[in-house]
This record gives sequence, C-alpha cells and structure tokens, in this order.
Amino acid sequence: MTLPQFSLDIKRVFQAPRERVYQAWMRPEDLKQWWHMSADATTPFAEVDLRVGGRYRLGMTPPGSDELFVVTGTFIEIVPPERLVYTWSWENVEEEPESTVTVEFRDLGDATEVVINHGRFQSEERRQSHIDGWHGLMKLLDRIL
Repeated sequence: MTLPQFSLDIKRVFQAPRERVYQAWMRPEDLKQWWHMSADATTPFAEVDLRVGGRYRLGMTPPGSDELFVVTGTFIEIVPPERLVYTWSWENVEEEPESTVTVEFRDLGDATEVVINHGRFQSEERRQSHIDGWHGLMKLLDRIL
C-alpha cells in the first residue's frame, strides 16, 4: 500500500538580481543571516558543499533556547543561477522521511522570482508546518537582499 504524499509550492519575487538571490541561497555567510525560523532566532552554522552529490547542513536555534534544529541533505541538480534540487531531512527526527526541494530562480531583470517546490511529505500537518517555515524564511531573505 502506498501512502499519500503531499507537496507545497511557494512563489516570491525579490527586488534583487538573480545572481545575488542565488548566491544568498548558497553562501554560508548569507545563509547565517536569513536561514532561521524567526527574525530573533539564529543560525550558528551553515555548511555547503555546492556540487552534485555534495551535502549541506544548516543549524537553527530558536530565541532564548539552546535547542538546535538541523536540516541536511544532498545536492541532486545544480544549474547556476537558475535551479537547485536537493534532498531535505531533519537530523534526529526519524518519523519524518527525506523529502525533496526544487528551487527555481527566474530572472525578471532587476528582480527575481523564486519558485519553491518541496515534496514528499507524509501528512498534511507536516506540509503545513513547512509552508509556514518557508514563508518565514522568504521574509528573512527579503530583508538581507
């Protein structure tokens, strides 16, 4: 029996050139500024081995807490500055299987549309929690761009 799978799609336009938006997604020094769950959270580390088969590992800490949430995965496809495809899994969360993220960076001249597809969630609840997380991340990314 195959379990149902859920996915999400998010689009956001940033007032920055495509190359800059792509860099912010891949450079550890940029990721530390925006890849966290809220504006007052932190990203103590961001490790990126940007090559097909390379891995990434991003750590997030909520405000007022020492708890560390770590997302990690492997790059499947890299087409600079147009597209990234990578796996996604939470360290130490065994009940959530690996999912896949596709990010497209669409050139709009002085702006960039980012289109995210994050798929293979096992429940609507997990899908919804990731929608909320992605929207929060996009707000923070917009601030640094």
